[in-house]
Amino acid sequence: MRDIKIYGYMRVSSKEQNEDRQRIALTEMGVPEKNIYMDKQSGKNFERKQYKRLLRKLNENSVLYIKSIDRLGRNYSELNEQWRVITKEKKRILS
Repeated sequence: MRDIKIYGYMRVSSKEQNEDRQRIALTEMGVPEKNIYMDKQSGKNFERKQYKRLLRKLNENSVLYIKSIDRLGRNYSELNEQWRVITKEKKRILS
């Protein structure tokens, strides 16, 4: 049996925005607090420190939870590319 790791990613656009809703949703889905990665910056691109850290952690035995797709990113073409990397290249499960 494979050892499944559960991760979560959350993003808010500015330091003034509250991330509590996303954090609560992720913990309710069973994501351990230590496996939640958060960036406080725009979703215009994927040059985000915690997002990059998260990608290095994930492997084919990982499940990634994101509250909504717009929390991953805003740029449609870059979002599609990241979706491909996560689900095809790295064979990760998204929920």
